[in-house]
Amino acid sequence: MSKPTTSDVQNSELKIGISSCLLGNEVRFDGGHKHDRYITGTLGIYFSFVPVCPEVECGLPIPREAMRLVGDPEAPSLVTNKTGVDHTERMTTWAKRRVIGLQAEDLCGFIFKNRSPSSGMERVKVYDANNVPQSIGVGIFARTFMDHFPLLPVEEEGRLHDMRLRENFIESIFVYRRWRDVVASPSSAALINFHTRHKLLLMAHSEKHCRLMGKLIARAGSTDPDELISQYQELLMSAMRLKATIKKHINVLMHMMGHFKKQLSADEKQELLDVLDHFRNEIVPLIVPITLMNHYTRKFDEPYLKNQFYLAPHPIELKLRNHV
Repeated sequence: MSKPTTSDVQNSELKIGISSCLLGNEVRFDGGHKHDRYITGTLGIYFSFVPVCPEVECGLPIPREAMRLVGDPEAPSLVTNKTGVDHTERMTTWAKRRVIGLQAEDLCGFIFKNRSPSSGMERVKVYDANNVPQSIGVGIFARTFMDHFPLLPVEEEGRLHDMRLRENFIESIFVYRRWRDVVASPSSAALINFHTRHKLLLMAHSEKHCRLMGKLIARAGSTDPDELISQYQELLMSAMRLKATIKKHINVLMHMMGHFKKQLSADEKQELLDVLDHFRNEIVPLIVPITLMNHYTRKFDEPYLKNQFYLAPHPIELKLRNHV
């Protein structure tokens, strides 16, 4: 697979933080790794990675005794499994310094190692006073990172095997990168252009958020720019965290179909409706109606739809919409 060629991708570097063991680095407690070949072999074509291993970077050796979380799930202690050595303060102090250092990396997201007591994003085992585990915790570094970077798209490598979660995460990364370009050179025109081009994509995640963002844009000339950007980006990333469903996609696709109501023949309309029905019933994936919509957009030179990121939110070579 070659490097992406579309201008919206190639003009901006996409830098992603990642648990170091997922790149094949032998940093785990047993001296091993958890190399994820989809991440390095496929996503690595589009992303550059900033590896982080909390245990090694905070000064623990390789190999080392395995650790776990114990106590209060909201503020657990990090202790070794057999000897009970408490590394909570060491890890917490390091994590607070590390996230400040990561600000300079201009990250567009982070991929965590699942179930890790330092890097697990959710459902990490926390042991109570009776040594009974509950999968309700968050790794110490992961919690510090997400608190420090609340807007950044984050995911665990295990959840990336779910095709809908994978598509949503990668779509969010590209949206965030384009948004950061707006913030780098903010203006009312840039903000309006961003919202206009992302409107259908946002509708596929949350019509409610899209409407609220539209109202903010309408006040662009009379609202403090910093306040406007802050409110807009919070709504933007909140919307992107909501999963696009088949029902939401159908709503957007029907909206798009309305742009061709005067151009399509009766047979073409019926064909498009049949394809949408097949997608609704999960007979065909999203790429099928999207391909047909792209065809009609080019055929009839529809200016509004030609600029919609919904039709191409990420490189087609990733084949993300082939499976949702």
